Amino acid sequence: MSRCEECEYDSVLPTWTNDTKSDCCQWENIKCNRTSRRLTGLSLYTSYYLEISLLNLSLLHPFEEVRSLDLSNSRLNGLVDDVEGYKSLRRLRNLQILNFSSNEFNNSIFPFLNAATSLTTLSLRRNNMYGPIPLKELKNLTNLELLDLSGNRIDGSMPVREFPYLKKLKALDLSSNGIYSSMEWQGLKNLTNLEVLSLGYNYFDGPIPIEVFCEMKNLQELDLRGINFVGQLPLCFGNLNKLRFLDLSSNQLTGNIPPSFSSLESLEYLSLSDNSFEGFFSLNPLTNLTKLKVFIFSSKDDMVQVKIESTWQPLFQLSVLVLRLCSLEKIPNFLMYQKNLHVVDLSGNRISGIIPTWLLENNPELEVLQLKNNSFTIFQMPTSVHNLQVLDFSENNIGGLFPDNFGRVLPNLVHMNGSNNGFQGNFPSSMGEMYNISFLDLSYNNLSGELPQSFVSSCFSLSILQLSHNKFSGHFLPRQTNFTSLIVLRINNNLFTGKIGVGLLTLVDLCILDMSNNFLEGELPPLLLVFEYLNFLDLSGNLLSGALPSHVSLDNVLFLHNNNFTGPIPDTFLGSIQILDLRNNKLSGNIPQFVDTQDISFLLLRGNSLTGYIPSTLCEFSKMRLLDLSDNKLNGFIPSCFNNLSFGLARKEEITNYYVAVALESFYLGFYKSTFVVENFRLDYSNYFEIDVKFATKQRYDSYIGAFQFSEGTLNSMYGLDLSSNELSGVIPAELGDLFKLRALNLSHNFLSSHIPDSFSKLQDIESLDLSYNMLQGSIPHQLTNLTSLAIFNVSYNNLSGIIPQGKQFNTFDENSYLGNPLLCGPPTDTSCETKKNSEENANGGEEDDKEVAIDMLVFYWSTAGTYVTALIGILVLMCVDCSWRRAWLRLVDAFIASAKSKLA
Repeated sequence: MSRCEECEYDSVLPTWTNDTKSDCCQWENIKCNRTSRRLTGLSLYTSYYLEISLLNLSLLHPFEEVRSLDLSNSRLNGLVDDVEGYKSLRRLRNLQILNFSSNEFNNSIFPFLNAATSLTTLSLRRNNMYGPIPLKELKNLTNLELLDLSGNRIDGSMPVREFPYLKKLKALDLSSNGIYSSMEWQGLKNLTNLEVLSLGYNYFDGPIPIEVFCEMKNLQELDLRGINFVGQLPLCFGNLNKLRFLDLSSNQLTGNIPPSFSSLESLEYLSLSDNSFEGFFSLNPLTNLTKLKVFIFSSKDDMVQVKIESTWQPLFQLSVLVLRLCSLEKIPNFLMYQKNLHVVDLSGNRISGIIPTWLLENNPELEVLQLKNNSFTIFQMPTSVHNLQVLDFSENNIGGLFPDNFGRVLPNLVHMNGSNNGFQGNFPSSMGEMYNISFLDLSYNNLSGELPQSFVSSCFSLSILQLSHNKFSGHFLPRQTNFTSLIVLRINNNLFTGKIGVGLLTLVDLCILDMSNNFLEGELPPLLLVFEYLNFLDLSGNLLSGALPSHVSLDNVLFLHNNNFTGPIPDTFLGSIQILDLRNNKLSGNIPQFVDTQDISFLLLRGNSLTGYIPSTLCEFSKMRLLDLSDNKLNGFIPSCFNNLSFGLARKEEITNYYVAVALESFYLGFYKSTFVVENFRLDYSNYFEIDVKFATKQRYDSYIGAFQFSEGTLNSMYGLDLSSNELSGVIPAELGDLFKLRALNLSHNFLSSHIPDSFSKLQDIESLDLSYNMLQGSIPHQLTNLTSLAIFNVSYNNLSGIIPQGKQFNTFDENSYLGNPLLCGPPTDTSCETKKNSEENANGGEEDDKEVAIDMLVFYWSTAGTYVTALIGILVLMCVDCSWRRAWLRLVDAFIASAKSKLA
């Protein structure tokens, strides 16, 4: 068939048409034989944009001579018509390759696949196959040579005894299914033609009879990674002399490489990484394996020491060598004779001294060199330009000046990590010649000076730049830059000064920006807070000042603490922020009635000059985890509606996942292609999107640290409320006891009165409770002894009385928790409750005597007053009557006055 004549079908792709004059060999995703113009291949790979869920196989009637059909990644989950589907497949008599991988088919597809009797290759990888696989449904596929069922949900006993229906089967992939049940291992021996077997990443129940594999003499590829294989490497594997690929990684293997492995003359790929090898480990059995190209070895816990004699010269020429966590103390000498290396990983060893130049000079095609976490002290640059793409020598002891010709000698670097060393001096201007650099990390060194203009104007491929914890200075990006691809920028903990440069404001694709702990000053540019993709912004620990912008479009995290911002907080400032930290600024005014604040989970306003009441609108923050309003001038009552705050009470599906969503391609380098997969070197950049959040509480709870990752971490278990050091008054709302997921509660240094609520006994997860420096009265509720997580408890300097509860956690608190409460008694104070009782009784007796004295004094005062009034009245009466007594009284008064005058004269 050369043209699609008299074909009636629905259009599937835009270039497919019912025009009988149309040449279907020119249609999209159609392949034809060049000479006969007969259709040979039809591909609808990644056709999910068609929005097809049911496959209509009748569409394939025009393509009866098709030999390959690719419908992978199409979200298909069934057939439109089961009967017609079966007939349609039978019509495809020349179909040899059928790829249904990465769809949503389940076991119901098997009976219809049985109709494609001409199939030699069938891939059902990554579908929804589940339970035992009904291989009897494929018994007519007698020509099948390759069957891929990997990445499904196959469980139950694998019916290997039914594989004999597939007599020509050469390659079988059952990996990554999570098979928990046992397998009919002996049935594998019936697959006499099997050359490729992949069982990796399953969880087989019971011991694995290794001898079964040893009897499969035609095996060329064997993948047993991650199957809980326990024991020593089998001696009989040495009999598989056709074996080219052997992966035994991620198991629990012990012992050493047996001498019989020297017979694996065809072996090209051997991986023994992530096992339980201990002690000395020899590579001598590999000496004569002339075809070995890839050797990968690493330990789980640095308990193995690979012994390589200085005179050892194997016959192979490797392209990939991984010796990670092997306790190596020097670079193996045999590497001096390797000339075809593409990937070398010697990370996590104890190698010291000089990183030799011959490693690069002898291997001009070396693309990846991993030397991190060793003890190297000197990095020697090669004398000529090299094409190295990935270089990681982080976490060593390399000091001295950073090589000035670095970028000139290694211009093709895509990934370079030299962090956590001791480099000094300026940032080399030659780094601007690395036009392909995507990842650059020189953090945690002692580099200084300004960034050269050649670097900021030339590295347009840079996606991640980390220069934190150095001594860089000057203005940062004061002019236009060419960092047009920059997604992550971290320059925190340096000595940068001046205003936020205009060059920074052109980096519109930024997702993470950390400029904290520098000496930046001036106002915060409003434009910076409305970058479309910015999820994380940390400008804390600078000298920024002025008012806060009124609008923020960040989705996740904003850290502005430890600056000099002034004025009120705009009521539109939160937006869709999840974490806002404004601690230790100079902000004033009331806490605003925030609008559009559905996502806020961490609100930290500590150490400002905020006044007024705590607004009840804060109670509407249903996702709240940490609320810190301490060290302000807030007054009024604590809102009783705070029990509406979630503090971990949300249903599981409502809990926010904290992460910074960044679409950044990982570095990928394929180095060995097996039948089913391409073994590759890959750099995962997800770790570079981690974020630290600290929340100060008390004593050993000085900081809670969590990481923003693609999965929930420590941060999702942090729940705290801090209202300390304000002017709050009134009672402590009993409703706070309903926040039973709360871990830290601090109400200290206020004017709170009344008593400690009994409902606090419901705070079962509470670890730190501080009610000190208030005016609380009454006793300490004995029910608080049930708080088994309580580690910090402080009620000092109140007016509490009665016996201090004992038992459980309360036995761990010392007298400092109760200072300034003279009416408290019992351990751990020195005041005995019995002595206290006697003192109270004596105090009561004294009070009665005092009352009697008070009554006697009252009689005295009344009698004195009465006498005075009576005498005064008598004198007045005498003065009003003309008699000898009156005249005598007046003469006496005159004589007294005259005598007084004579004395004064």
